Amino acid sequence: MSSIAKKIQEQQYEDQQQQQTQTVVIRKAKISIGEVILLCALAIMVTFLGVKIVSNQAAIYETNKEIQQVEVSIDKQSKVNEDLKVQVDELSTYERIWKKAEELGFKLNKNNVKGVQ
Repeated sequence: MSSIAKKIQEQQYEDQQQQQTQTVVIRKAKISIGEVILLCALAIMVTFLGVKIVSNQAAIYETNKEIQQVEVSIDKQSKVNEDLKVQVDELSTYERIWKKAEELGFKLNKNNVKGVQ
């Protein structure tokens, strides 16, 4: 019987060892300080680049707006210049100048007229 008792005791001892070796402690993976610093640096860099892109787009929008305003003012000034050119052409006709000269008392002296080629 002692051998049976010894076998039972050995079997209980083996069972206890198996239970001890089978218990595995699962730890949550903690993030190291270096990884935290890298993640923070990445987050800051992504935020900075996002803000930079948005500010560049806003600057481009403002510049395009100013360009369009300048183009509109150029078009307006071109129209004014064309109108003034038409007025100059109308006012510098020979008949109008001759009429104005007669009103002011000038007379045509053919001896004083020189032809220009």
